[in-house]
Amino acid sequence: MSASSKNISIKLLSPELKHYFSFFVVLGLLSCSESDQPVSISTTQDAELLMLNGKVYTVNHEQSWAEAIAITDGRIIWVGNSEEANQWQGERTRTIDLGGKMVLPGFQDIHIHPVHSGVSYQQCALFDAEGVELLQQRIKQCAESEPGEWIRGGGWLVTNFAPSGLPDKKLLDEIVPDRPVALKSSDGHSMWVNSLALELAGINADTQDPAGGRIDRYPNSTEPSGSLQETSAMNLVHIVEPELTQKELEAGLAYSRDHLHSLGITAVQDALLKLTPGDAYFGLPAYLALEERGELNLHVINAMYWQNDISLEEQLPAFLKARDESTPYIHNTAIKIWQDGVIETETAALLEPYLNRGDQFVGELLNEPAVLNEAVTALDAAGFQIHFHAIGDRAIRSAFDSIQAAREANGKHDNRHHISHIQLFSPEDIPRFAELDVVANFQPLWAIEDGYITDLTIPRIGEERGKFLYPIGSVQRTGARVAFGSDWYVTSANPLDGIEAAVTRLDPDGKTDEPLGENEEINLAQAIENYTLNSAYVNFLDVDTGSIEIGKLADIIVLDRNLFDVPASEINQVRVIATLFRGELVFGNLD
Repeated sequence: MSASSKNISIKLLSPELKHYFSFFVVLGLLSCSESDQPVSISTTQDAELLMLNGKVYTVNHEQSWAEAIAITDGRIIWVGNSEEANQWQGERTRTIDLGGKMVLPGFQDIHIHPVHSGVSYQQCALFDAEGVELLQQRIKQCAESEPGEWIRGGGWLVTNFAPSGLPDKKLLDEIVPDRPVALKSSDGHSMWVNSLALELAGINADTQDPAGGRIDRYPNSTEPSGSLQETSAMNLVHIVEPELTQKELEAGLAYSRDHLHSLGITAVQDALLKLTPGDAYFGLPAYLALEERGELNLHVINAMYWQNDISLEEQLPAFLKARDESTPYIHNTAIKIWQDGVIETETAALLEPYLNRGDQFVGELLNEPAVLNEAVTALDAAGFQIHFHAIGDRAIRSAFDSIQAAREANGKHDNRHHISHIQLFSPEDIPRFAELDVVANFQPLWAIEDGYITDLTIPRIGEERGKFLYPIGSVQRTGARVAFGSDWYVTSANPLDGIEAAVTRLDPDGKTDEPLGENEEINLAQAIENYTLNSAYVNFLDVDTGSIEIGKLADIIVLDRNLFDVPASEINQVRVIATLFRGELVFGNLD
């Protein structure tokens, strides 16, 4: 092959290829459709970046391993062995010797809260505080160091208040009696407030629980005790808090972007984007501002917040408008529907009663089946992707039923609906992912026998039902598509933490001894694919990303060690040393 003309055979991936590569397409291209047909193309370009001598795990089943990658105009133009790479070497080519380091496609997180998490880390952050005494110390420090009328933030663990999981306002009143305090739990489903915050929000013994939420109260009393459950109850406080400024939202997103890049994440699905101002979930202006300045460097799919108490007719116009205003990096194409809460505070919807109560309580669906079926059918017909939150087995079943109703009414569309969290299953529902072509969106780091499971979950559902918690292996064996997210800030955003937990069913930091469940582990290759190509599929980015193939974007990460060469218990000790987004270095270095 001459230096001036390099002919390769690739799959035609998108109509953008000619633009991105400045390729001259040889005779016969016009007869090829946008499919998997091989297309012969020719280019006179040398590579801008040539990466050699790596352990390149491509997540491409037709070429699983390679040594070298050639990149031009932000896209991959060649994948192969180092000996043949010199054909892409030119005068302006930058060549990197990887020295045997591992290369992967960029990770993609399909359930995460970038703006909200980043803002929370700028406020009173309590994420690693264990024990009530340490929590009080941290909060007192926040009050002493942070200006402003309110003390806001979050990250406290529900397990700090086991067995009830409910903190008391008096613990806050002791340390901050003169300023309102509002702190979200690490799972985002509870808020801990002091007496002044309750007073400013008008929450007292006469206040009724809002639909879909709960004001916790002292035993045998109607007096609020200082914790609020689920969005509708927390909103009673949110509406009297100062609104976050655009500057605060942008700073939060910038913090998250840098953190995600350091973990090798190049694409996300924001799992709760609100379209009206008011809190940290109103993130769209921040995304747009960073994109306009060329500082976003992430693919973002936004799951817009479905308000359970508002009709479809009232919400649909805003969803359609936001979708029409999508940009090259920001796609407002999904709808987030919250169908229940969490087991720990008894807000998840179950098929059988909670065992720690004597009233046969099974939790509540946030959308009744008839209402949900109608909404999902209409949103499916309008071409939106549905991103469900479903924790309990009744909520999971209702999500499946609504998708089945939409399929029966509309036929099958390529909407790639997915159900996230999916903690507690009825065994008969496990095959429905494959049957209905729904993606199982697990947070693999939750699939460990930690305090949430042993101290809060099992006492509420029992050992028998506990066998069907986060059954990743069982779902994977049905042939269903499984993809991963973190729900950061709820738990670590590091995909290597999640991958290790998926492979071992143990805490990656060594805090558990027994795997959660039986035979629910998956292998390393599956776990990597679930965080790359399968997540790219959910994000509608699989044509351009998710694997290292000719024609795809050069969203690539370099690790300091080969994951396949380290013990499973050490996967999360491997570090990302470089992250490329569209061929540009956005974290670390390649020298």
